[in-house]
Order: sequence, then C-alpha cells, then structure tokens
Amino acid sequence: MWGIQRSRYADCNGSEASEEAEIVVNIGGVKQVLYGEVLNRYPDTRLAELVDWSSQSCEEMPSLCDDYDPETGEYYFDRDPEAFKCIIELYYYGEIHMKKGICPICFMKEMEFWKIDSDFLDECCKSHLKEVEDELAEIAERVRTILVDREGDPSAGGWQRFQISVWRLMEKPESSLPAHVIAIVSFIFILISSVVMCVGTIPELQVQDSDGNLTEHPTLEVIETVCICWFTVEYLLRLISSPNQIKFFFSFMNIIDFMAIMPFFVVLILTSIGAGVMELANVQQAVQALRIMRIARIFKLARHSSGLQTLTSALKSSLKELGLLLMYMGVGVFLFSALGYTMEQNHPDTLFTSIPQSFWWAVITMTTVGYGDVYPKTTLGRCNAAISFLCGVIAIALPIHPIINNFVLFYNKQQVLDTAAKHEIELMALRTGEVEASPGDHKHICGAAGWDKSMSTCHSDTYIPLTLTTKKCKNKSEQMNEFDASTFRSDDWLKF
Repeated sequence: MWGIQRSRYADCNGSEASEEAEIVVNIGGVKQVLYGEVLNRYPDTRLAELVDWSSQSCEEMPSLCDDYDPETGEYYFDRDPEAFKCIIELYYYGEIHMKKGICPICFMKEMEFWKIDSDFLDECCKSHLKEVEDELAEIAERVRTILVDREGDPSAGGWQRFQISVWRLMEKPESSLPAHVIAIVSFIFILISSVVMCVGTIPELQVQDSDGNLTEHPTLEVIETVCICWFTVEYLLRLISSPNQIKFFFSFMNIIDFMAIMPFFVVLILTSIGAGVMELANVQQAVQALRIMRIARIFKLARHSSGLQTLTSALKSSLKELGLLLMYMGVGVFLFSALGYTMEQNHPDTLFTSIPQSFWWAVITMTTVGYGDVYPKTTLGRCNAAISFLCGVIAIALPIHPIINNFVLFYNKQQVLDTAAKHEIELMALRTGEVEASPGDHKHICGAAGWDKSMSTCHSDTYIPLTLTTKKCKNKSEQMNEFDASTFRSDDWLKF
C-alpha cells in the first residue's frame, strides 16, 4: 500500500486533514485516502466529481468508478496505479510530470479518463509526447506504403494501376523479385559507368582523333552509351509513373539522376552542331566541362544504399555542428594566417607574401595536412604553426562526437520504425484472419483502408493509435481477455 502523509492534505488556511471529507479509492488494487478539499481544487476532474457524488445513492456511482463497496466506502478504479501516482501530483503541485518508463500515449489516455486537460502536463513531457506522436505518424505512413506496395489501390483505374506497378518496379526493390533484380542491375550499371569514366582518362587507353587530340577509346564510349541508355529509360519510367511529377522532378536524388544523364546528350548535341555555331575550341571546352559532371553518377549509389541515406540524414541533422566547425576553422585560419604573415614578413626568404596568401598555409596546417610548400622560417613563426595545428585538431575533434551520435540515433530510429511497421502489418494480418474466420462475416480486408478498419477493432489501453484518433478505453480486466501475444504494444515498442 502506498499513500501520501495526512499532513500534506492541510489546506492553505491551516485546517486539519481529519476535518476534511475522506474518500478511499482503490486504484488497480492499491488503496489511498484522499480528501475533498484537495480534490476540489480542480472541480472539473473525475476525482472532484467523485467528492460531489459521494453523498448520493450507490446506484449513481458506476458512472464515475468501476465498483463501489458501501461497507468500506471504497471506490474501485481498474486503472494503472503507477500512472495514478503522476495524476495525483496535479492536486498538490499544479502540474503533472510523467515518470520514466510510462508510455506517453497510454498516459494521455489516463489523463483523459481522469478528465484532466493536457495543458497541465509539464513542458518536457509535452515535447516527449510530440516526438512519440511524430514517430507513430511515421509508422502509420510506412504501414500504408507497405500495404499499397503489396496490394495496390483497388479503386484505381487501368492507367493508374499501370503507373503504380511501374512505380513499385522502379522504386520499391522490396516489393517483388523483378523489382529487386532491376535494383541490382541499376546498381551494376552505376558501378560500370563510374569505372568507365575513370578508366577513360588513362592516356594509354586513349586514342587520337583526326586532329591529333586524345579521346576515349571507342569501346569505352560504347559501354558509356549503353549505361546512359539504361539511366535514361530508368529516369523516364520513374518520371511517368510518379504520383507527383513536380515533386519528383525537384527531388534531390532525382536531380542527381538528371545531372548524370544530361551531360551525355548535351555533349552529343554540341559535337553535332557546334562546328557551325561556334568555334571548335569553345565547343571542346564546353564538352570537357560537361564530362566532369559525369562524376555525379556516383551519388546514384545512395538510392540503393540505406547506409548512405542514413549518413545523409545524419549530416542534415548535424548542420549546427558542421556550422560550428566551419566557424572555428574560419576564425582560426584568419587569426593564424595574420600572425604568420606578421612574424614572417621581415625574413628575407619569407614565403608569406600577404595575409590572403597565408590562408592556404593556415588551412593545411590546422587540418594537419602539411604539404610543405609554404612553411615558417622564424622561431616565432614556428611557434605560431605549432599552436595553430594543435588548435586545429581540437576544433575538428569537437563536433565529431555529436555527428557520430546523430548518425547512431538516426540509424537506430530507422530500425525501430521498420520493426514497428512490420509488427503492425503482422497484427493487421492476424486481425484480418479473425474477421474472415468469424461466422456470418466473410468480407476480405485489404489495402490501406482495410488496415485502418482492422486497426480500429483494438480496444486495449496499450494499443498505439497510429491514426491518432481518440478511442474509448476499456478496463484492464477486458485488456487481459483480449491480449494476444503477437499484439504490438506501446511499451514493447519503447523497449526496442
């Protein structure tokens, strides 16, 4: 048994707790004595209503509590006693703080049962609740995406079904075996194209054209053309089948795909009509500049690598740390280059001719590269160099840990969300089977709409409302009867 000392229940005027109306509540088997004057501080809550109804007949009690014992005057609530410890804090401290280990979604249901507004929740708990709700919304979106990938939209027309099929084939390698094969083939073409681009710059493998200039070997050009044809067909199919062409065109990864194929066709056009439009030398310079853009193809690997995608997301979330790194390095480069120029300018063989020219020395020194093309020759200059590379090591090392930590957190979060989405899919399949097996009901539930319908059959207090809708809570005795070992519970999800 747990409780709060009677001395805490004295009101602000100093009246004794024994003179107050006592109410005995039993929360999930744990008894506690509460006092009316304390509970009436928030008259709109369920406990305050219980004080008002305590003088009424016993027949009216079930509307406020689960059971009532007239012999002991004890009101029974089939609720979580640990959550009630947090709820009761409102009447003494004016706010509620969730204890560690309590699911925020389940706790909000407890507050709703006790008729307590969410505004009384502490700010730190509100932020935690917002994070959980965002993650649940992301899980729900992933579940709907998986269902659409598996079964499609039954209400779609012929052309829409074709678009969805092509989109899954080109964008969802996990949706089917052919899609997985296409993803592998695309990955191989990216590697081949990157290797050909590098090998084509080896002078021994190049051939001379009619003007005596070195160009790529014809065999490599054929391989390059085949790769570009594959990338072009892949890009066009994905563009045609995309549900939103504008969003598709301005997506970062799709911009990379466009930049990977665009130089080939621009070079082809320039070499075909360039002689009649502009000088040949200008055409060749434009061709060389566009050929350098082929290096963007290596970024296409990120489309087929979840690790690279996670790294990109981690760097996006670490922009503040990266900005601090650039600021530290910028200040250090300016400071030590100015000091280096000042200390070295009087030396007859000085290599520090100006402060801007000293920027290069400061950068390679602070990053501990040290090419040796520019170096100090005076004692003070060497001391300045020693301090600069020590400060450089510290400046670079400071933001590394937050960046790595963001990567680990983001990677673990993705694993948790993927696992949670799979659990929800399995739970939906089990509930769908139960509905199909029930007598008098042989309707088949499929797709995202079926997922929403099947998920609405859950009445457990521990169920995560992925659709973020409010449902009436049942007591724990009903939860135990409905609980299934395969059910994905919110407290299990928090332990991943």
